[in-house]
Amino acid sequence: MSISETDKQYVANTYARFPLELVRGEGCRAYDAEGKSYIDMGSGIGVNAFGYADEVWQQAVAAQLGTLQHTSNLYYTEPCAQLAQLLCQRTGMKKVFFGNSGAEANECAIKVARKWAADNKGPEYNVIVTLENSFHGRTLTTLSATGQDHYHELFQPLTPGFAHVPANDADALRACLEANKVAGVLIETIQGEGGVLPMEPEYVKAVEALCREFDCLFMVDEVQTGNGRTGKLYSYMNFDVTPDVVSTAKGLGGGLPIGACLIGQRAETVLGFGDHGSTFGGNPVCCAGALSILSRIDDDLLTQVCQKAVYLRERFGGAPGIEGISGMGLMMGLKTTRPAGEVVAECMQEGVMCLTAKDKVRLLPPLTISQADLAEAADVILRVAAC
Repeated sequence: MSISETDKQYVANTYARFPLELVRGEGCRAYDAEGKSYIDMGSGIGVNAFGYADEVWQQAVAAQLGTLQHTSNLYYTEPCAQLAQLLCQRTGMKKVFFGNSGAEANECAIKVARKWAADNKGPEYNVIVTLENSFHGRTLTTLSATGQDHYHELFQPLTPGFAHVPANDADALRACLEANKVAGVLIETIQGEGGVLPMEPEYVKAVEALCREFDCLFMVDEVQTGNGRTGKLYSYMNFDVTPDVVSTAKGLGGGLPIGACLIGQRAETVLGFGDHGSTFGGNPVCCAGALSILSRIDDDLLTQVCQKAVYLRERFGGAPGIEGISGMGLMMGLKTTRPAGEVVAECMQEGVMCLTAKDKVRLLPPLTISQADLAEAADVILRVAAC
């Protein structure tokens, strides 16, 4: 059987896969079994921050594989400690809990907020407020946090203790905080799965201020927006705010599964022995890979991300078939005249891999994509969108 036939027979039918079997990758290009190359403008949904088979990343991962591939969290390991230190130094946060995914990072954030509120205000303060049209993961609890009803329909009853308010409406958030006993507010500064929709800067500032006024934790989901994607190390840094908790994953590991919940000063002592755990969290191989990625997301790379974003906006702005552009940095949504799914399918036939988000074509290319590859991909997307 072919790869796709074997997959269809034995893998749970949870993904509507494209008819494309990838066998290797290099830089921003993936290759199928026939050797055809594809410029990957999705980078594994924002995971392959430095593209495929990055040599420095490979060396870091291989070196760790040859020394200590795993140990339980009963013992200390250098990659885990160093990665936590670097994350705190780069963000000003105080503690890090490592898991394996963005959903787990958000689960930890929710647990931190509820325990912090129970310790400081009383156990009845347990409500987590999120935004309508948000996406925070696919576990039952992070589905409950997700503010999109269609994700909820098949999995009732969901975890209680969540409230959803409209995005960019500070009055609605204030009313919710007045009506509920709230532990924390969790937002995405850009709703990725919701359509690549940035929050208004004034609103993000208002969320922070309201959290301070109502004495609850201000939490930012940086699963998709983090690790250089928006032109800052983390997207909240574009908004001049200081979260109490930050969740991140995807691009942090460069292709290996890792999630991190960063905890600021207000809540740094909340989690104690036995309060939370993860068998694979802080895995030394994943942390070694993440260290390789995070240490190279420097000012020069972030400047390049911003320059590439300007280039794409100039290419797409006002072009035939492109009705609008949303997002920030190399997290971009294109509202196309043609259905987004058709555009993505035809782009793939022409050697460019894109994503969708609601009714938009979503672009999340590797941060290190070359100008030549970026131009070639833009040419294809523009040609397909204009048909």
